Amino acid sequence: MNNLLEHFVTLWVVIDPIGTIPVFIAVTAGIAAGARRKTALLAALVSAGILLFFLIFGQLVIEALDIGLNSFQVAGGIILFLFALTMIFGESKQAVEQRQAEEDADDQLHKTNPAIFPLAVPSLASPGAMLAIVVLTDNNRYSIADQSITALVMLAVIAIAFVLMLLAEPIIRLIGHSGAAIISRVMGMILASVAVNSVLSATIAIIKTGEL
Repeated sequence: MNNLLEHFVTLWVVIDPIGTIPVFIAVTAGIAAGARRKTALLAALVSAGILLFFLIFGQLVIEALDIGLNSFQVAGGIILFLFALTMIFGESKQAVEQRQAEEDADDQLHKTNPAIFPLAVPSLASPGAMLAIVVLTDNNRYSIADQSITALVMLAVIAIAFVLMLLAEPIIRLIGHSGAAIISRVMGMILASVAVNSVLSATIAIIKTGEL
């Protein structure tokens, strides 16, 4: 149960469904309601597919490069911690991606489907999310059943993100952009704690087993 809760919190923070709401509003401004729903659905499907790819093949790539999972977990924890610091002290994720989306909307040279960029990548399937899903499904630590549960948790978070995108406008009216930024910073604090725990547990494993 503790692992399940930790995995849910980690995936919620790195996928950040709430932080995606302003980005969705920015990239779908001015389009019909039906097109907005299709954009939200495509973004959810693409991001889920990308994260499932990393869940299934991410560790195989790491092992092919002869990188130890403990070392990868330490590196991943450090990166997640730095990512958390940007959420806490830097410009919020939604502000950065929203500005980028608005700039792209003004630039007629950019023809990328907004459901793919910036919604699916890097808003939902962020580098942090790709990294987290590999760490959370380590074949040496988790059984196939455990990994399947983690996959379901990840899909549940993506599904929640999809619903929140459909409800984007009333949610922003309710909490405001400032409220979304505050929530993002609280999530950053939680992610920092999870990242530190990841580094410490991997370091202890290295000390006990001598295996990187």
